[in-house]
Amino acid sequence: MIDTVIFDMDGTLLNTLDDIVESVNRTLIEFKFPARKKNEIRQFVGNGVNNLFEKALPQNTDYNIRSKCVEFFKKEYSKNMYINTTPYNGILSLLKAIRNSCISTAIVSNKFDKAVKDLSSRYFGDLIDVAIGQSDKISSKPSTNGVYEVMRELRAKKVVFVGDSDIDILTAKNARIPSIAVTWGYRDKECLANANYIAETPAELMKIIKSL
Repeated sequence: MIDTVIFDMDGTLLNTLDDIVESVNRTLIEFKFPARKKNEIRQFVGNGVNNLFEKALPQNTDYNIRSKCVEFFKKEYSKNMYINTTPYNGILSLLKAIRNSCISTAIVSNKFDKAVKDLSSRYFGDLIDVAIGQSDKISSKPSTNGVYEVMRELRAKKVVFVGDSDIDILTAKNARIPSIAVTWGYRDKECLANANYIAETPAELMKIIKSL
C-alpha cells in the first residue's frame, strides 16, 4: 500500500496557466520584448522559471537581462497568482479521499518555492502535508532532491509521483518510484507514454492509487 503521494502542482493540481501567461507577458513587455501566445507559454511551463524565460525570450538574450526578467516575473507573479488560478475539477475531493485513506500528500514543483508554499496553503490547506518548490537548496526536476526531501520529512517508504509532463515521469524514474501521468494538464498525451500509469480523471487516479 502506498504511504505517500507526491504531486506536481501546475497542470496537475492547479490550473495556473492564465496567471502565468499574464505575468510572463507583463515581464516581456516591461523589458521591451514581444509578448507570447498562451499556447507557446503552455509548452514552456514545467522546467522552472529560468528555463521558462530561456524559451520565452529571443535566442541569445544577454544572461543579465534574462536574470532581471526572472526576478521581475517572480515579483509580478507573486502579486497576481490568485486571479484566475483554480484547482482542477475533482482535485479537492481526491485530496480528501487520499487523506481519508491515511495516505500522506506532498507537492514537488519546479515553480519557485515561495509561490509553491503560498499556493498550496491557499488552495489546499492541511490537505497537503509538505510543499516544496525550486530553491537554492532544491534543484529543479528531474532532479530527485525534492522527492527525497519529502520522503525524509514524511518518513515515507512507498511513494508514487503524479504529474502531467515527461519531466515528472523522468523524476519518478530517477527516484526509482512509480509514476502516474494525468491527461488534463499542460502536455499532450503523447508526452506521457513512458508513465507507469495514466489517469484521465481524478476519480481514475484515486483507483490507481488504491491499487498500488
